[in-house]
Amino acid sequence: MNPQDDTPPATTPAAPAAAPEAPAPATVAASPGALEQTLALFARDYLADRRAERRWKVFFRLSWLIFFLIVLWVLMSARTHSTAPSGPHTALVEVRGEIAADTEASAELLVAALKNAFQDEGAQAVVLRFNSPGGSPVQAGIVNDEIKRLKALYKKKVYAVIEEECASGAYYIAVAADEIYADKASIVGSIGVLMDGFGFTGTMEKLGVERRLITAGENKGIGDPFTPLSEKHRAYTQAMIDQIHRQFIQVVKEGRGKRLKMNGETFSGLFWNGEEAVKIGLADHLGNLDYVAREVVKAEEIIDYTPKENVAERLAKRFGASVGEGAVKAMRGVPSLR
Repeated sequence: MNPQDDTPPATTPAAPAAAPEAPAPATVAASPGALEQTLALFARDYLADRRAERRWKVFFRLSWLIFFLIVLWVLMSARTHSTAPSGPHTALVEVRGEIAADTEASAELLVAALKNAFQDEGAQAVVLRFNSPGGSPVQAGIVNDEIKRLKALYKKKVYAVIEEECASGAYYIAVAADEIYADKASIVGSIGVLMDGFGFTGTMEKLGVERRLITAGENKGIGDPFTPLSEKHRAYTQAMIDQIHRQFIQVVKEGRGKRLKMNGETFSGLFWNGEEAVKIGLADHLGNLDYVAREVVKAEEIIDYTPKENVAERLAKRFGASVGEGAVKAMRGVPSLR
């Protein structure tokens, strides 16, 4: 075989190898359509996502708006009485817990409730139901004065009904009533005044901590828990609470009058059960709210005018907003009827 005969066959098959490249122009021509389809699909999905996102935004905004309106309604209605008056009835005002500013038994809330109860023509009488250990003499005095004013203005009877306890500042309010009813096991009395606090002087010395208190006025630091209580300051404080005690005694005597059977223990700060309280004239009769409404007022339907604690206050207390309140009061040494 001639070697030259092998050369042509090697070059001949080259042409068919290039043939598959022919469809390339068709592929290039089709790519704009595929790109448009891809862009259209992307745009459609994007718009669908945006619409879904807008719907969720609208949903959440409406949810927050509804929630806000509900909270607003609760806050607006929280301090109104729970049932609308309907004809002749017994008006109820609850005195619950500590009597102090910013509590359920503050003078502000109790006076507002009492005014609503007295002003309602359907209210045949007003009943104050007590479950309170007492509290601020100032707050109790304000409520006592207002009860006497409203009684004279509207010519309506006021009855005090004691459930668990009506002690100290709570009893200060109760004596403004025309009659006092109690359960035989109720706690009644504690006609006294106290001012409590803490002293850390010995602890400071043991810890080697020096108290640096600078005042303008020699008595400005009275009651400071880190400074020893001088005899002068002790005497002054004792005289002040003795004066408040005398005020308390005078209010009780005026409220109870000849019904009060006084002895050496009456104003000593002692308390009695309801049965004994009736015997010594701190209460008039044994009986509960339903009995008073049915048998004494003769209006069995009871309408509650007590302002209710709102949601914000309840949550604040639950999460500890008032945890330090007792400590602050102790530091300040605020007089208390309890």
